[in-house]
Amino acid sequence: MTSSRSEQPVGLRERKKAKTRAAIQRHALRLFREQGYAATTVDQIAEAAEISQSTFFRYFPTKEDTVLYDGLDPVLMRVFAEQPPELSPTAAIRSTMRQVFDSLAGEDWQVEQDRQRLTFEVPELRARAMSQFADGITMLAEGAAARLGRSPDDFEVRNWAGAIIGVILAAMMDRQDDGYVRLEEALSHLEAGLPL
Repeated sequence: MTSSRSEQPVGLRERKKAKTRAAIQRHALRLFREQGYAATTVDQIAEAAEISQSTFFRYFPTKEDTVLYDGLDPVLMRVFAEQPPELSPTAAIRSTMRQVFDSLAGEDWQVEQDRQRLTFEVPELRARAMSQFADGITMLAEGAAARLGRSPDDFEVRNWAGAIIGVILAAMMDRQDDGYVRLEEALSHLEAGLPL
């Protein structure tokens, strides 16, 4: 994957590991797209990626993890931290999403679209993804707390993070392949106070 997709590790070994993880994920997502999630085996993914099954499991504990692994999270949090301090946390999230998703090119954009589609179409993936949203609330709360000089456990900070995750979830469940226009609309609606 390109540097726009994930943080570039510093050392050669870390860069090689990141490249291998990205290749495994790309091959898995391609196979899922071509033959279906349930019909694709770990052996097929390993063969496509030209690695052993044991190497596959060093990078991904389960087949599900090839979809649920999100290399964009560190990028999003770094870009969020770099947003101008005068922006509200919600405006900073909107700006972050625009910057990161607009920077995704060809194959990286396809990886993200495939990940999102599979996450909501495959029941076992959807169930695991729902539990990951709690981690997303913690991650956002920590980022907002750092911007605001507050505790990530502050009720209002966690409440805000939960609202962000909620509107992102609602937008993604809409399943419109519109280049994240729906996500931008959802965040704009939240920033306006969720008027009905």
